[in-house]
Amino acid sequence: MGILDPFRRFLSRMAESDEQRLAEEIRRWASQVPGTTRIAEVPTRDRVRVAGVVKRITVRPIEGFESLEALISDGTGEMSVIWMGRRTIPGLTLGTRLIVEGVVGELRQGRRMVNPSFDFAA
Repeated sequence: MGILDPFRRFLSRMAESDEQRLAEEIRRWASQVPGTTRIAEVPTRDRVRVAGVVKRITVRPIEGFESLEALISDGTGEMSVIWMGRRTIPGLTLGTRLIVEGVVGELRQGRRMVNPSFDFAA
């Protein structure tokens, strides 16, 4: 280890954006949740368990078909999680750490999981 290594690390951290630092923090946390798969590596049409942080929540109040959609990120990618027939889930807010389990599908809009089982992470 050279004498300039700590200084170079400090400069690289200063050059990082807040989004890059947040993504790295989320990636570290998600990689420590046992039995989960990274979003970037999730196979389609297989049952998987994914850990991520809620980045966006959308309620789609279409008559008779309302749904709640959360966009989660684990630092490697993003995935939509959709609960049909729900407008709210108590405790689900932006920044919530969530572990979801279900079957992942792929659409033009990206990966999504419909009506998964879920648990809030500490």
